[in-house]
Amino acid sequence: MMSDESVLVEISNQVATVILNRPKKLNAIDFQLADQLHSALRDLDNDDSVRSIVLTGAGRAFSAGADLQARDDGETSGTAPSLSDRLFQSFAIQKPVIASINGVAVGGGCTMTLLCDIRIASDNARFQLPFAKLCLSAELGSTYILPRLIGLGRATELLLTSRTIDAHEAKEIGLVNRVVPASELGSVTQELAENIASFPPQAVRVNKKALQLGLNSDLESQRQHEELALTVLSKTEDAREAVAAFREKRDPIFKGR
Repeated sequence: MMSDESVLVEISNQVATVILNRPKKLNAIDFQLADQLHSALRDLDNDDSVRSIVLTGAGRAFSAGADLQARDDGETSGTAPSLSDRLFQSFAIQKPVIASINGVAVGGGCTMTLLCDIRIASDNARFQLPFAKLCLSAELGSTYILPRLIGLGRATELLLTSRTIDAHEAKEIGLVNRVVPASELGSVTQELAENIASFPPQAVRVNKKALQLGLNSDLESQRQHEELALTVLSKTEDAREAVAAFREKRDPIFKGR
């Protein structure tokens, strides 16, 4: 996979695979990569031919986090907070994103997976949040998301000890959804993404948004949101197609309308 591009995109069966492509740097994140990732995800979110997105890394790493060397060399694209902001903004999209974690995920490479909707790890993946020992603050909203994902006690331990955990421990504590053999990671992730892509895209987007809103909502407000979403979805062409396909015992053909 030779390219000067920091981010590559491949599309197959309505699934876009976005590849962090700095393998010699263990896919460390610099401003060029952040900008290209932002553009790629925004473009795919507006592409009706794409219904789900997979994010992975080239080579033996998912991402080693922020490229500290580039920062030390006086890169002029912005400051560290703006790099974090750019990455965070990249994931403010409606379509589901699945992290296919093929190797080490350190620092921002780890917190970036928290912005994805589902996380699948290979059995040789490793995770570390080394912010405290590097005299840095955790970023990308991780201090908000991580305690909600794995609990405050476990989040505190990982963040304050900076210790590395393997994929199986990550699965045990809820940091990732699933662990699979490295040789099967691509096929398992693609199958999952294609399964989601086969559903009505409006329903996928609405349910993703509802879950996100639920993090800061009370029960009654969330129930009202669900009722409104149900009413809107029930009037779509895809809703009628779902019912018709069920009655006719055939596979539905969803058009996103």
